[in-house]
Amino acid sequence: MQQSISNISDEEILHLLQNDINVEQAFRWLVLKYQERLYGHIRRMVNDHEDANDVVQNTFIKVFKSIKKFKGNSQLYTWLYRIATNETLTFLNKKKRKATTSIDDDELDMRHKLSADSYFDEKKAQLKLQNAIKLLPEKQRLVFNMRYFEEMSYREISGILETSVGGLKASYHHAVKKIEQFLNEQTDV
Repeated sequence: MQQSISNISDEEILHLLQNDINVEQAFRWLVLKYQERLYGHIRRMVNDHEDANDVVQNTFIKVFKSIKKFKGNSQLYTWLYRIATNETLTFLNKKKRKATTSIDDDELDMRHKLSADSYFDEKKAQLKLQNAIKLLPEKQRLVFNMRYFEEMSYREISGILETSVGGLKASYHHAVKKIEQFLNEQTDV
């Protein structure tokens, strides 16, 4: 079984995961196949490399514990993204509750992290876009990231977030308008 990870189908991985003898190898393949995509998805929501790594790890722990319960009612990556999204939202909610600094301090800290972080493009346009996205309400930020950066269809996002396509289109439209407004205001300064 020395095939490239990209050539291994989800069905093969799932089949091997059901067999106790091959669980560890199959799970390694699952992680290798989806870790980068999940990291990118999570990273755009948490904006910090270390936090994103923690959430990715928590996501795969949850996946490992519940993979045998996966019924195949959705595609595997849709299920993984749903778990990753839920883990990210849980992380962000915990972080909000623990926050003792003011909103202004948080925004200043975020701008500093973005400009100092080697994982983000340090060009001004990229920083402005990330700052605009950070100001979006949570659901709009999720929908925007999944649609714009991940290039997911509304149907795929609907499966992950368990919401209607119409509602997602409205959320994306509002997010784009808010980002445009923010960027226009930044240009005027």
